[in-house]
Amino acid sequence: MFFEDIAVGDRYETGSRTLSAEEIIAFARQWDPQPFHTDPEAAKQSHFGGLVASGFQTILVAFNLILATGRFSESSMGSPGMAEIRWLKPVYAGDTLRVEVEVTGARASRSKPDRGFVDVHNRVFDQKGEMVCDYRSTWIIKTRG
Repeated sequence: MFFEDIAVGDRYETGSRTLSAEEIIAFARQWDPQPFHTDPEAAKQSHFGGLVASGFQTILVAFNLILATGRFSESSMGSPGMAEIRWLKPVYAGDTLRVEVEVTGARASRSKPDRGFVDVHNRVFDQKGEMVCDYRSTWIIKTRG
């Protein structure tokens, strides 16, 4: 998909991915080494009551699920940023995540005609249909020209 193919109000869903305890621990050891992410026994004693994924891991899994749709394989030019990141519920080992994406804005670049900016609202859900995270991001997308 290119910039011209995208309209405000467009929505789509991604596939899903289940997070294992091993993945959560490996990610956290490198990037977010807090006991409730890295130590199953300590996590049981925490306010979470069990091992939970880092919020950053949740966002990266969501991003990967969006990329896996292949919709923007030819046209993605990166992103100038994200906003309004909210982690609403913990993601536990064994939870399965999916993303609902909604286009909330689209504008052509004034200075570079080969691209446009697309604002999206990303909602991340678990296997129970409960929203665990939501955030907004802006994508830079190539035009057909």
